[in-house]
Amino acid sequence: MSGSGVRAFFDALPSRFHASAAEGVTAVYQFDLSGNEGGQYQLHIAGQTCRVSPGLHSSPDVTLRMAGEDCMAILEGRLTGVSAYLSGRLKMEGDLGLAMRLTAFFPDLRPK
Repeated sequence: MSGSGVRAFFDALPSRFHASAAEGVTAVYQFDLSGNEGGQYQLHIAGQTCRVSPGLHSSPDVTLRMAGEDCMAILEGRLTGVSAYLSGRLKMEGDLGLAMRLTAFFPDLRPK
């Protein structure tokens, strides 16, 4: 999948969002992806809605840094976030509790 494929995947995330899981949540997730699949994406969750925008946020609640290829593997269910984190392929900064809630917001992205 090309870098534009990563962008298309992030653009499609709002349609896969389960609003009921985000009741009372207001958060900004920053994805900082390196390599051929690289790019920066912001995932905004507020008022049980979700939107994605490109670029860097000045003060995200959670920052997730990894290779774009690893991000796609996680999003497609070929790699778990936990295994990526434990192996050092995923670096996190900020609210770890919010980071762990991502799978609740997008349950169809869990590994099969």
